Amino acid sequence: MSEKRITTTLDRLDATGKRFAVVAARFNARVVDRLVDGAMDCLERHGAAPEDIHLVRVPGAWEVPGALDELAAAGGFDGMVALAVVIRGETSHFDYICAECSRGVARVGAEHRIPIGFGVLTCENSAQAEERAGGKAGNKGFEAAQAAIEMADLTARLRRPVS
Repeated sequence: MSEKRITTTLDRLDATGKRFAVVAARFNARVVDRLVDGAMDCLERHGAAPEDIHLVRVPGAWEVPGALDELAAAGGFDGMVALAVVIRGETSHFDYICAECSRGVARVGAEHRIPIGFGVLTCENSAQAEERAGGKAGNKGFEAAQAAIEMADLTARLRRPVS
């Protein structure tokens, strides 16, 4: 009877020596700025040097995927973070923006094979957005950066030949 060995790849939160891009919308800046602060705190807390973090501001959630695509195409980043806040209004505009931003971010990650932490809030009202940007529900910018760090590390390890 032969003994089978299972190889397990575990997550690590170590951003040391890695480069990250953070793309953040200016629309709803009061809340988005708190998401940016959370993301920067997370990246630096886990070892990313400030000079290895590139922050790009875009007009709104619609423009986030385009900036991510350009950054990914330029290369040199181990991971990226998408940050925006979309709050439901009285028209269907909310639905289109949320769907296309999400789809665009996913497409960039898949096409360029780069991890992207998704910190785009899609909220019914301002109170929900506030709660998710450092309130009762935590800081989703911090969490998105945490996911980007974990996946950047995991991606690098999975791409190494198995010995």
